[in-house]
Amino acid sequence: MQMETTDDEKRKAAAMKRFLLILSCVLLTIGHCGGPLIMRLYFIHGGKRVWLSSMLLTGGFPIILVPIAVAYYHRRKNQAPADPPTKLFFMKLPLFVASAFIGILTGLDDYIYAYGMARLPVSTIALIIASQLAFTALFAFILVKQKFTSYSINAVVLLTVGAAILGLNTSGDRPKGESNVQYTVGFLMTVAAAALYGLVLPLVELMYKKAKQNITYALVLEIQLVMCLFATIFCTVGMLVNNDFKIIPREAKKSELGETTYYVVLVASAIIWQGFYLGVIGIIFCASSLLSGIVIAVLLPITEILAVIFYHEKFHAEKGVSLVLSLWGFVSYFYGEIKHSKERKEIKEKENNKDSTPDAENPQILPSP
Repeated sequence: MQMETTDDEKRKAAAMKRFLLILSCVLLTIGHCGGPLIMRLYFIHGGKRVWLSSMLLTGGFPIILVPIAVAYYHRRKNQAPADPPTKLFFMKLPLFVASAFIGILTGLDDYIYAYGMARLPVSTIALIIASQLAFTALFAFILVKQKFTSYSINAVVLLTVGAAILGLNTSGDRPKGESNVQYTVGFLMTVAAAALYGLVLPLVELMYKKAKQNITYALVLEIQLVMCLFATIFCTVGMLVNNDFKIIPREAKKSELGETTYYVVLVASAIIWQGFYLGVIGIIFCASSLLSGIVIAVLLPITEILAVIFYHEKFHAEKGVSLVLSLWGFVSYFYGEIKHSKERKEIKEKENNKDSTPDAENPQILPSP
């Protein structure tokens, strides 16, 4: 009877994980495709506040309190009478400090990204941000000793060339009323945003490895909450220095969207971007960072198509070549990761088989891979 209960619990856990994975994919799709579009909508219709836009990227962090509260309620409901009182938060001080530091870096990255979004079309932004994978591979090699393979090197080269090709046509999709200097600065700032976020992701992985705590989904949500909180604080300080809070009401009244729609766009932007973050961490927890990257890669052409449909952005030959190179780079990288993962699994299985049939005369303890 106990075995039946255990099997039933396993089936329920597996079903819940599948549901969470599907939900995370939906959230990531909405955030990745909708976030840039709605942020660009603000700038197209007269918005000028870069610090405000950067704050909105993480400003929806209170939404994370909802799944944290649900998880806490679930733990309390299933708590045995003899168990110690369940905690609302599991994070310890060292992990809190590390999350806060990465959150500040994220806030800086948000500002740089928002500055680029104010100057460049969505389709161009999406292609430049694709180069983030190259920076992630580089910093992962430095920080977490992730090995380069021929596939990852090929991906880095392709993504770099793709971004360089976009840089050759600095005026082909320049918005009206914007100088070449402003466009170039926006282009360089977006590349910098891709590089900085490429550093943030390995730092998060390093934090997970160095944490002296068991990394659960509840703890991952807490880490994301702290990171978004400090990123929002960083951007809010920038808003205060830049007098954004005084200017926002005047900007809302003058907005081409209308005052009510203006505020709706701001709130929707914060919610949609938080969906992106929740989707990413959900997929990583339920599956892997590899699947998360694959989903983002698949969404790249969708974002391009939506930008052309809704904002009638030009899709010139350079963008087409850059898109092909970016997708080629993604496929190369993820194929290499999948192949490397299979090889490691086969090696581990062989070593486990050797461990299960030791030599009686000369027993050996094989090192783990």
